[in-house]
Amino acid sequence: MMLTGVVGNALAMLLVSRSYRAKGSRRKRSFLLCIGSLALTDMLGQLLTSPIVISVYLSGRPWASMDPSGRLCGFFGFSMTVCCAASHMSPRATERGLAAIWAAGVAFALLPLAGLGRYALQWPGTWCFISTAGRSAFAAAFAALGLLSLVVTGACNLATIGALVARCRAKAGGTGPGSRWGRITTETLLQLLGIMCVLAGCWSPLLVTMLRVVSEQEAGPPRRELLQECDLSLTAVRLASLNQILDPWVYLLLRRILLRRLCQAASAVSRCSNAECKDRAITLSLSEEIRRTAA
Repeated sequence: MMLTGVVGNALAMLLVSRSYRAKGSRRKRSFLLCIGSLALTDMLGQLLTSPIVISVYLSGRPWASMDPSGRLCGFFGFSMTVCCAASHMSPRATERGLAAIWAAGVAFALLPLAGLGRYALQWPGTWCFISTAGRSAFAAAFAALGLLSLVVTGACNLATIGALVARCRAKAGGTGPGSRWGRITTETLLQLLGIMCVLAGCWSPLLVTMLRVVSEQEAGPPRRELLQECDLSLTAVRLASLNQILDPWVYLLLRRILLRRLCQAASAVSRCSNAECKDRAITLSLSEEIRRTAA
């Protein structure tokens, strides 16, 4: 999974850099810049966290024996938080917006160093993240801000999709720049929808789980068994980790060139299927005619 994510993000950044420097990509430069920044953020998150988890698994030793000071756990939690927070961005953001999002993510992730919240070892003892024990306002804030960012990102993407569709309809029926604008719009719409669905599907379970755990602890003792709760949280964070892997492949697989080839392949298969059906119909009719003649 780590190699798939790193390769995907590296390929996405390579293609984005080439498209960004192309003369005909001025309309998409803001979108390409945000896609490249998203790929960079995802790859940094994988490179900073995955090797630590893998090494702990391979060693077979408890985390405490490898990190007696707890600094590695703090670094791991910081990396998880800052890469999670910085990945919730609208693809239509500007360069200043991206810088502000990264700065806000880093500042929020540093709050535990100031005594506001803490990072703790999580089940099964191979990774660290925001502690949800007790009345954790930091965990509640992270979950609430994460869900809010999902809603805002979805609203911005839907507004962008609506504007692109309206612009495409206005230019419908034209040739030259109009038809080219339609092709660019189709590719951008598919990539926006794909990234938005992956983002919401991967992150919603973890954010909802964190918010529910904190609210249950504030209201009283948890209703479920501790082990079942830990397994649920582990499943949620595994699902969230898929976001960093799927993001670049959504961009790579939904490119216009690949989509065109897929459509051509589907059309070829459809033509072959139709030809087979015609051949079968002709064969059956001939067989029936032969039987009648023989009778």
